[in-house]
Amino acid sequence: MASRLFVLCTCVIIFMAATNTCVVEASVLFKVGGGFGWHEPAGNNNTDQFYIQWAERNRFQVGDALVFEYQNDSVLSVEKLDYMNCDASNPITAFDNGNSTFNLDRPGNFYFISGTDDHCKNGQKILVDVMHPHSILKSPPPISLSPSLPPEGFPPMAPPPSDDQTLEASSASVLLTTIFMSLFVTFVSVMLLAF
Repeated sequence: MASRLFVLCTCVIIFMAATNTCVVEASVLFKVGGGFGWHEPAGNNNTDQFYIQWAERNRFQVGDALVFEYQNDSVLSVEKLDYMNCDASNPITAFDNGNSTFNLDRPGNFYFISGTDDHCKNGQKILVDVMHPHSILKSPPPISLSPSLPPEGFPPMAPPPSDDQTLEASSASVLLTTIFMSLFVTFVSVMLLAF
């Protein structure tokens, strides 16, 4: 009986270690523009800043994805120079289906513009800076008991994205992991008790 219990415990530990990666590397889907979506910004003094400010309020990591929702428009992934000049003639990737998802598969900058004439010049473009992945083995910074202020000349840290801007994939990952782990433990238990 002790050997069956040992096998069961070993199987559970191996399964938990294998599925732990899914939970750690959960990604976030960012709806570009939040509730506004991917549209030409309407006329106010900050029209050319709308998507820039939206991107600055969010933190993007490798594995996250951008969701562009739009009508009668398109999304083009372009090089930096094409982004700066609103040049839609040579896109890296083009989307025009009204609901496009772009996976952020590497650290660094990604540039997007509208494929509709003049929309880019009116502010419908976005630069997304994807952070380098953190090492899992890296030790956390020391905990400070006194409140710290940002260095002079630096703006305070942006608040986390609101619920309408992100769709957490981590909760789905945790749910699936829990379901599979429960099924696995049940299966192994039944098999061990049957013999």
